[in-house]
Order: sequence, then C-alpha cells, then structure tokens
Amino acid sequence: MNNVKSDNYIIEEAVRLVEDGVSVTLPVNGYSMLPFIIGGRESVILQKPSELKVGDVVLAWVDNCRYVVHRIILFDGTNVILMGDGNIVGTERCTRADVKAVATHVVGHDEKTHDLYTPWRKRAAKLWWHMRPIRRYILAIYKRLNFKI
Repeated sequence: MNNVKSDNYIIEEAVRLVEDGVSVTLPVNGYSMLPFIIGGRESVILQKPSELKVGDVVLAWVDNCRYVVHRIILFDGTNVILMGDGNIVGTERCTRADVKAVATHVVGHDEKTHDLYTPWRKRAAKLWWHMRPIRRYILAIYKRLNFKI
C-alpha cells in the first residue's frame, strides 16, 4: 500500500470514529499550517463538527482526492473555502458535507495540549491572515531557524 492510500485509510478510520462521537488525535504532516500547527511534530485533536465558523481548523476532503487540515476562510453559498495558515496563495473548496471534523486542540511534541481557539490564538490567526503579503518572508525565516532547511 503506498503512502497516500495508507494515509487515506488511517484518516478514513479517524473520520469514522469522529462520526461515532469519539475524539481522535491525528498527527499532521507538511508545512501548510505553520506557524500554528507544525507538521511532523504535532498532532490535532479532532471532533465531530457542529456549527462551522470562519476561523475553524477542519479536516476536509478536497478536490475529490485528498484530505487536508486547513482553516475555513470563507463560506461561498454551499461551499466552504479553506486555506492553510502556512500557504501564501491557493485555497481549497469543498462542501459542508466534505468537512469531516473540527480540530479543537494541538498536541505538541512534548505531549502538552493547547486549545486552538483561545482569545490569543484567535487574534494571532486573524493578524496572520492580514499579513499574507509579507508572511512568505516570515515563514522563510521561521523555517530556516526551526527546521534547518
């Protein structure tokens, strides 16, 4: 089984558990949610979505081919528009039904759990959104300092 199929199988099992009302801790990969979630080092705790809001970090099935953990930036009719915090441009679109779970917490490499929606984190995420024109440079510095790229 290749990695994508294996990852999708694991995620689909997590989705099944979430649909049954179980909270699931899922490791994340990649840099698309920097600086708020560090792929390869942190995990997210997922729960069944109830009322979706702009700013929620969600697990969603996008492009009819892959799962992402990204932030909701807009609702466009029946569609949900997502963007990773670490992305400079580029969004994903899915339906509300394609949003499989909401991330409620981040679990750090030290196994400490952090609420994703504290007032401080909400303000920081909003500020980060407005910094899109310059965050390419901030992310480049962040990656060099933290990942030795």
